[in-house]
Amino acid sequence: MLYQSVKYKHHSLDAVFAALADPTRRAIAERLAEGPASMTELAAPFEVTLPAILKHLAVLEHAGLVEHEKDGRVRYFALVPSQLDGVGEWLQQYGSFWRGRFDELHRFLHDERGSNG
Repeated sequence: MLYQSVKYKHHSLDAVFAALADPTRRAIAERLAEGPASMTELAAPFEVTLPAILKHLAVLEHAGLVEHEKDGRVRYFALVPSQLDGVGEWLQQYGSFWRGRFDELHRFLHDERGSNG
């Protein structure tokens, strides 16, 4: 088995991390941070088909990072930056945890060096 699709809950933190794990989807999100764009505009820098870009956009939409609206036959996509709030909170929580753990390790090593020297 080369690839197994994993289903994540709609708009969940897991879905956001999974969506942003792909460099093409991160590049699309970065482009959308500049403002809305059509699928054709989003596909321009990549050497992939429009259906491939549409699949990437579907993953970003499932994660809640992107939304779209239709104007005639053209779909315009926009970034939903508020969906990243949960990621920021998660990173803040674990960043604090690991900083504390490394501070403890530093103190321990410092104390060990002092008692052996």
